[in-house]
Amino acid sequence: MILQQSYCLEHRSYIKHQCSKAGNNDVTVVICPLCAKGVRLIPNEDPNISWENHVNTECDPSNYDKVTKKKKCPVRRCKEVLTFSNTIKCKDCSVDHCLKHRFGLDHDCPGPKKPATTSSSFWATSLLNVASSFRENRQVARDGEGLRRSSSGSAGQMEECPQCRVKFSSVTALVEHVKK
Repeated sequence: MILQQSYCLEHRSYIKHQCSKAGNNDVTVVICPLCAKGVRLIPNEDPNISWENHVNTECDPSNYDKVTKKKKCPVRRCKEVLTFSNTIKCKDCSVDHCLKHRFGLDHDCPGPKKPATTSSSFWATSLLNVASSFRENRQVARDGEGLRRSSSGSAGQMEECPQCRVKFSSVTALVEHVKK
């Protein structure tokens, strides 16, 4: 039969009132040096048995680095540990830094990575070249140095997207379409 008694603040701990069940209620945890997990020692049992049970069943040494090594700011001589609340990922180099080194000049950022050339940027570049040559030809015709108009170069000319064949009334509208 377990007697449950109430004690004053001075005698509430197991040791202060010489509790016979004190050892059963104590929780002892040992940190495993192999995997850095807490191993609870079972009261009234040999600690070696609890330890051996942990090592044979749940111990994972590959977990040690993950638990013990804290990610730090990569800037030389900065020892700031990166946590959820003080970590900023640089938009240009995509590397995590502490708040102190969040700006590119503070962490010697190499700058934005150049995007790979895609077909849409190819079309945009090509159309910009066509538009600039079209403007040059128009300027030459206005200046009277020569007239280079073909039958398709009339005032009501419709520009056509070479990729999707949509027609536009101006080169600028076509270029905006290609950029989108």
